[in-house]
Amino acid sequence: MKLALSIFILLALCSLTAVGQKLYKFQDKKGIWHFTDKPTANELKEAQQNIEIRQLKVAAKQLVWLLQKGDERQPEFYIRNDYSGPVEVEALFSQRDNVKATPELPRRFVIEPGESDTLFRISGINDLEAWQISVKYSYIFGNPLPNYQSTTSYFPPLAPDASFQISQAFGGSYSHFDAQNEYAVDIAMPIGTPVYAARAGMIVEVADDFFKGGTNKAYSSEANNIRILHDDGSMAIYAHLELEKAQVYPGLTVAAGQLIAYSGNTGFSTGPHLHFAVQINKGMELVSVPFTFFNASGKAEEPLYESWLKGFVPTQMGSAGK
Repeated sequence: MKLALSIFILLALCSLTAVGQKLYKFQDKKGIWHFTDKPTANELKEAQQNIEIRQLKVAAKQLVWLLQKGDERQPEFYIRNDYSGPVEVEALFSQRDNVKATPELPRRFVIEPGESDTLFRISGINDLEAWQISVKYSYIFGNPLPNYQSTTSYFPPLAPDASFQISQAFGGSYSHFDAQNEYAVDIAMPIGTPVYAARAGMIVEVADDFFKGGTNKAYSSEANNIRILHDDGSMAIYAHLELEKAQVYPGLTVAAGQLIAYSGNTGFSTGPHLHFAVQINKGMELVSVPFTFFNASGKAEEPLYESWLKGFVPTQMGSAGK
């Protein structure tokens, strides 16, 4: 007699895209109040009084899934990646009883956008005994780059002729001490300042719905941001952006010097600024890497605390920043 196989799939330590909503309150011509998250254009046009808009709490949206198909006695597993760029996925047993995997777990896989082929299969060892497993998976943006060395400098992510000061540089003691942010810079600028792509690439993530910010560490994961994937596998992160002001979307290819967003004060922040870093996937871990900015003369300079950055037109330097 064959006994049933019980499978539990858990997602751990992943990145989730934020999705927000608004609640609209308005009064129609008959004096009736309405509360809705999706008003029509006619409803808003016919509203007799000012419309009250309340920003609702941002919900996380999962974009990478470990899915099951095939025979329930020998299930096959694959990944659906709804991001516009590659992710590295690690799958492992958090619990296993009377089962084996082919190939054996734990194992890491690089998954391009869309659905992967079968990654591994599960089967029982003894059909006369019960099977039970829990499979856990996690993922990180980008291809693994264990030996990455940067060969490209970046344009200041500023409008031409705009100048702003670096308020925190590499190794900044306030918040640039973990692996993801060690080689980041903070550029002090007012809310609503245009932000430009520092290097050409493809948009792989846009978080645009966060509306809170401050020095409470509870806001650490609530910074609006844009992630751009470059042709060498590195990624630039632009963070603390203004609510609902992203000018790009996932899958879009942008040029160096293209407008992508407006600066803000969302997330864990002491004041309005732009947080900029270059990150790579160093084997299931996002880490920041050192980089340099071009100055207007074409010279590469390390960003230093309290130094000033000045924007300029990237076309002045031909193909630099690609």
